[in-house]
Amino acid sequence: MDSAGSADRYLPDTVIRSAKILVVGAFAVGKTTLVGSVSEITPLRTEEVMTEASVGVDHLAVNSDKRTTTVAMDFGRITINSELVLYLFGAPGQRRFWDLWTDLAVGAIGVLVIVDVRRLEQSFDVLEQLEERDLPFAVAVNRFPDSPDVTLDEVASALDLLPDTPVVDCDARDRKSSAGALLALVEYVATHDPRSAQEYAT
Repeated sequence: MDSAGSADRYLPDTVIRSAKILVVGAFAVGKTTLVGSVSEITPLRTEEVMTEASVGVDHLAVNSDKRTTTVAMDFGRITINSELVLYLFGAPGQRRFWDLWTDLAVGAIGVLVIVDVRRLEQSFDVLEQLEERDLPFAVAVNRFPDSPDVTLDEVASALDLLPDTPVVDCDARDRKSSAGALLALVEYVATHDPRSAQEYAT
């Protein structure tokens, strides 16, 4: 994979397949950061400065320095290998934006769910939304400096995930780490439902 910023705007002639990935998670878990760190093109962001209207609505207890929020989507692109490219659509985490998920999920082969173990309970509603959409997903645990030392098995148990659901560690700021989480999802989708991957590949 070429490093972000050095890749051309256009895809190599060798690319024969593309797939859409939805990136979701609760508010302020690192969705925008992950898309930005991994994208080989300048990511599209729809962030707005947070106002007093969000007080008591958006939970900033563990991220008091956050001053912006995604209001539509983040968009990025990563070439996985010479033949496959992923288009990433990051969805807003707040409940009031969840209606957007329906449109953003159209055509997606799978979902990367980012979680923060400091407030894991906020991910239950996110997972419930995915169950309604019946899309395969993987869970990426974004480790913050003050995150408690929780194992991936403990995260899977706390979220009541099926045994075959991928759960991986991830540093959303690091391109290699973020790409690894996306690759875990792609491999899971290919194994879980190969027909789905073929149906949405172009």
